[in-house]
Amino acid sequence: MTEERRNGYKAGSNLERVLAAGYFAVTAELGPPKSHDAEVIRKKAELLRGCADAVNITDNQTAIVRMSSIAASVILAREGLEPVMQMTCRDRNRLAIQSDLLGAAALGIRNVLCLSGDHQSFGNHPTAKNVYDIDSLQLIRIVKDMRDEAKFQCGEEIKGGGPRFFIGAAANPFADPFDFRPLRLAKKVAAGADFVQTQLIYDIPRFKEFMKRVVDMGLHEKVAILAGVGPLKSAGMARYMRDQVPGMIVADEYIERMEAAVKGIDPEDKKARAAAWRAEGIKICIEQIQQLREIEGVRGVHIMAIEWEEAVRPIVEGAGLLPRPIVDGG
Repeated sequence: MTEERRNGYKAGSNLERVLAAGYFAVTAELGPPKSHDAEVIRKKAELLRGCADAVNITDNQTAIVRMSSIAASVILAREGLEPVMQMTCRDRNRLAIQSDLLGAAALGIRNVLCLSGDHQSFGNHPTAKNVYDIDSLQLIRIVKDMRDEAKFQCGEEIKGGGPRFFIGAAANPFADPFDFRPLRLAKKVAAGADFVQTQLIYDIPRFKEFMKRVVDMGLHEKVAILAGVGPLKSAGMARYMRDQVPGMIVADEYIERMEAAVKGIDPEDKKARAAAWRAEGIKICIEQIQQLREIEGVRGVHIMAIEWEEAVRPIVEGAGLLPRPIVDGG
């Protein structure tokens, strides 16, 4: 039995320790570059340093080729920040997934977020062949069995013990059918998820309704739920997400606020309009976090700035979430 097990931790990651200590957790997202330039990761790491308890490293997000999440996670860890390595089922079969999990653990990664992955038709290789040998529910179970039972998906023993991961899952409270969403979350909890990060929230009343059902089912006592937030960059972005992104709801009030933010600014002054939009987007995000903190069952926030890592620090600071706690014992 490992020292961490004796201390009561499943993986001993910083994120796990912060949540176990009862703090309101903060995670942020870092998108790897579409190149092999490690300096991009290092620069983004500096923007996020001290702002988050762990940082998600996306895995070919939106099905666009980028630096691998394992490599980017290791670079981030070398900079002193803790990664949440995202892993999708789109690009690997179960052999490759388990192999990569072993490698990631050997390189010191302690958090993994299990995802199905965006369909390749949305990305820059739309004719690529996907894999989907397993889905995200099965992936969660595989990681749990590797960790807790020290066995591969085939049942073979992992000699020397299984890799220790704090297991994450995603949840979309807004996709149809709405009544199914808490049940879908329950399946991920049953499969072994330790924490959940939700889809971006731009409809707080509907999210409250989702969380009420989650609480009624007792799921909030079995898994740490981090509410997904992200700063809007423009009124056009808000309208696009409302009208074009499946499973996304953007309340009209946010679109109206973003439109009002540039009222009186010369339409040709694009720099001034962008600054006004971004200031309002950060303000809205801070307000959302303050509202989400009051919802029963919410244990933290996951900030997805989408290639705008500069926005994370003012959001976290504005929401009164600095400094981040330091919890020993991992």
